[in-house]
Amino acid sequence: MLNYTVFSFLLFLVGMLGIFVTRKNLIIILMSIELMLLAINVNFIVYSVYLDDLAGQVFALFVLTVAAAESAIGLALLVAYYRVKGTVSSLFINSLKG
Repeated sequence: MLNYTVFSFLLFLVGMLGIFVTRKNLIIILMSIELMLLAINVNFIVYSVYLDDLAGQVFALFVLTVAAAESAIGLALLVAYYRVKGTVSSLFINSLKG
């Protein structure tokens, strides 16, 4: 169990590193958020199996649902932003304000 927890922690750190180091590219930011959600899911599943309780697996399914919705909405916004600006850089994201 400790190996999976360390793996989940490292996966979460890679996601955080992706967000903080590469702030310019929105696609990498979205992928980093997905990595962080995957790390949370790994923890839910591991502790659900360890405690012999299905609640963690149910929460993991909810997190997967939220991650799918976040990806769909985020990519739709990204496509709209690319059509307006011609780039996926997050430096000029304030230009979408109404």
